[in-house]
Amino acid sequence: MIVDDNEINRAVLIHIFSSSYKIEEAENGKVAMEKLIAHKEEICAVLLDIVMPVMDGMEVLEKLDALGWMDKIPVFLITAETAGETLQKAYAMGVMDVIAKPVIPYVVQRRIGSVIELFRARKRLRCTVEEQRTEISEQAEQILQLNMGMIEALSTAIEFRSGESGGHVRRIHDITKMMLTSTELGKGLTQDTISQISLAAIMHDVGKIAIPDHVLNKPGKLTPDEFELMKTHTVQGGLLLQKIPQIKEHTAFIYAYDIARHHHERWDGRGYPDGLKGDQISIWAQIVSIADVYDALVSKRVYKDAFSAKEALDMICRGECGVFNPVLIRCFLSIEHELRNIYESEEIG
Repeated sequence: MIVDDNEINRAVLIHIFSSSYKIEEAENGKVAMEKLIAHKEEICAVLLDIVMPVMDGMEVLEKLDALGWMDKIPVFLITAETAGETLQKAYAMGVMDVIAKPVIPYVVQRRIGSVIELFRARKRLRCTVEEQRTEISEQAEQILQLNMGMIEALSTAIEFRSGESGGHVRRIHDITKMMLTSTELGKGLTQDTISQISLAAIMHDVGKIAIPDHVLNKPGKLTPDEFELMKTHTVQGGLLLQKIPQIKEHTAFIYAYDIARHHHERWDGRGYPDGLKGDQISIWAQIVSIADVYDALVSKRVYKDAFSAKEALDMICRGECGVFNPVLIRCFLSIEHELRNIYESEEIG
């Protein structure tokens, strides 16, 4: 685009560049800006005079600079104006070069042509990089989905091995997410973090893979020795997660390890395996703990029939299933009626 109020000056520049480029003309800065806004992607360079009516060259530069276009379209001043302060301001705003009038055709053609080719090469490189970034992003998303599928498959396989219905891990995921999004317990956590914690929640019982079938699926009460063996699934779960590279490198690993190891800790310090007490237990491990207990109570298992939702809540509040954080119980009670939608959408037992 050639911007100059003098028709002869425009004609000289058109003669130099018309054999290689399609030319747009503007007799002042206002017309130039209108054409630039309408045809920005088609303009490969702007040859700009400074002294013009309506809107001068410096005003055009200020508008282009404000729009952030100076690093996208090379701008050259073609001018007789040689005041040092003006040129310094122009260069500060990103002008590529200042060419004095009257122009020397082969000089101006070479200087401007070289910069245009440089900008074109940079644009091609930027497009290539963007395409590669998009491709890498898509591949990363595929890997993430594959890893998530593997995590879900592992958790569900262990669930089936213990004779459960197949929906336990999914419900623990949903309850955890609801607790973090609908109560004060998720305050300060981003949606991405909540998603990572919810994903981690489905791995809470992976350590049960190390528990023998005769203990895992025993229909009656466990003996003291069997119970001690069952309790090791928390430690075994953490060790297992550490040994799977795809999980250890996943952003959810830190939550998954903590939940697997500590979802049987209790607020009064009488849980296992580390005897953590109070706020020593992470809020996500506490949430999975109460979700796990509630789901176990309202679901049929090999060793018991299902309790009603009311019975389950009464047992939790009375401390029959361990001692929980009072705030955790209050938050759980505040959303329990919404949790029933999860259970009504599938048949439990």
